[in-house]
Amino acid sequence: MTTAATPPAERTFLGHPRGLATLFNIELWERFSYYGMRAILLYYIVDTAAAGGLGLDQSLGEAVVATYGAAVYLLSVVGGWLADRVIGAQRSVFVGGVIIMAGHVSLAIPSPATSWLGIALVALGTGLLKPNVSAMVGHLYEERDARKDSAFTIFYMSINIGSFFSPFVVAFLRDQWGYHAGFLAAAVGMLFALVAYVIGRRTLAPESNLVPNPLQPRDRARVPLLAGGLVALVVVLLLATRALRGAWADAVIDTISILSVVASVSYFVVMFRSKQVTPRERTHLAAYLPMWVGAVLFWMIFEQAASKMAAYAANRTDLDSLGFHFSEEWFQSVNPVSIMLLAPLFGLLWMRRAGRFPSTPMKFALGVTLAGLSFVLLSAAAAAFPGATSPVWVLVGVFVIQTLGELCLSPVGLSATTSLAPKAFTSQAMALWFLAVATGQSLAAQLIRAMEGLPDGTFFITLGAMAVVVGLVLAALSPWVHARMKDAEPEHA
Repeated sequence: MTTAATPPAERTFLGHPRGLATLFNIELWERFSYYGMRAILLYYIVDTAAAGGLGLDQSLGEAVVATYGAAVYLLSVVGGWLADRVIGAQRSVFVGGVIIMAGHVSLAIPSPATSWLGIALVALGTGLLKPNVSAMVGHLYEERDARKDSAFTIFYMSINIGSFFSPFVVAFLRDQWGYHAGFLAAAVGMLFALVAYVIGRRTLAPESNLVPNPLQPRDRARVPLLAGGLVALVVVLLLATRALRGAWADAVIDTISILSVVASVSYFVVMFRSKQVTPRERTHLAAYLPMWVGAVLFWMIFEQAASKMAAYAANRTDLDSLGFHFSEEWFQSVNPVSIMLLAPLFGLLWMRRAGRFPSTPMKFALGVTLAGLSFVLLSAAAAAFPGATSPVWVLVGVFVIQTLGELCLSPVGLSATTSLAPKAFTSQAMALWFLAVATGQSLAAQLIRAMEGLPDGTFFITLGAMAVVVGLVLAALSPWVHARMKDAEPEHA
């Protein structure tokens, strides 16, 4: 694959470099692929074998889906490390895309063995691709370019265009020809992403083609030893948790949870202690840490769209309450359509409020608090509407509230990560951002299993209260955080 790149022409895509359009298209189709699969994954896992599913019980299926989401983002560590140390961001994206497509093709084959293989491949490929696409958006701009927050909001639109259409497509195919036809549509979406990437790669920043912190000869000799040690660690954890828990599924859930926490802590420790990190960059990392913790609580709630909230859609919602049948998969499109309607307004708001209230850490606090309030409201609805009587508008409203929180936290978080990342850890810092998602989903999986058998309202109020408390603490800390990151924020007129 050709690696040469020319500098992107300025102000040709909504006032941004042309490379943003290329990355927009890649992310759109990759997210079509990912969210199309996710829209039916829980239903496939818990459906009976006679109906074409894998036959897991409901609670275990929900925890498995949350753990799968955690594994996707946990493996972003691998993608970030490979990009920073071995092959660069551009090659990581291409290899990851090929692996994702192979995973969806495996899921399209009607066999339990190929299904589990496909899930593993999609997780691995997404880990290679996801952090590096976002990092390449940051590469298009100078360190303090005032357009960066706006660029990430536009980039976020591509995620939501792809994820809006995919549940409708996949739901139709599942109804007509079964689960595996839906998974095949995800494979086609990934193929489109790869085509967009190959066509537009010359518009990307030259920095995306570089290896910012290449392995030295002595380090290369250690890689096989480190890889072997990591594999051994995973095997030991699996065996130990299997002995304690008595079931392989729970052992996998626990192992992913442990690895998510250990990887997150290790990354912070390595960055703080690295000789390649300057004192100024360490100050930025100190500011980033409480925002990262807030993001963990946000994603703990938000990413349950494919697990606990998907189960609420199928089992607790009157899908005919609007006067027509509202398919349970369609709820997965509420968030992206809300993003498409609201993201331009938020992008304009952040540009006009640049340098004034709300600061970046206060935006995080608002996002986490809104996520918590959404589950508090869902808890009240679960108590008010017994059985499958909850109106469609309840879950739609919860998704909209979470979307408001997402627009306060997620695109701003991506921008803050690229701004506060040490230069030697650019892609790996983006992986650390996605480890917040992994840790949040791991925490959700543990709580799903721990609270199995309790009423839905108890589950939702517990997690909602946790997030609200963390959001309030982050709001109190925001002046301290902002003071330590102010010199890395974009310059404004």
